[in-house]
Amino acid sequence: MNGQTFEIPAEMRVLAEKSVEQARTAVGSFIGTAIKTAEQMQSASHTMQASMQSVVTKGLDQVQENAAATFDFAQKLVRTRDPREAMELHAEFLRSQIAALQAQAKDLGALTQKTLQPAA
Repeated sequence: MNGQTFEIPAEMRVLAEKSVEQARTAVGSFIGTAIKTAEQMQSASHTMQASMQSVVTKGLDQVQENAAATFDFAQKLVRTRDPREAMELHAEFLRSQIAALQAQAKDLGALTQKTLQPAA
């Protein structure tokens, strides 16, 4: 060995430094996008969970309303004096419950549809 040292040309060092910087920028951008996507997915998950909870709560509220109406009807029914009065009360209860169930189905359907629509 005659003591000569091999030196990397300056142009190659500049090119290598640019390549490392470009790679650093690309990886940083990729990681930033991945973090942002994960945060959005987590937010969407929380939103969906809260929305589904509102559907369940609405359904349980409706069950409670229907049960109360049925017990009110039963209480009135045991106080009737004759079969004619009982039949009139029964017909009135059926009409009111059909109307209530239609309204509840419409409300629950609208809430469910709103819940299942993708966030804009």
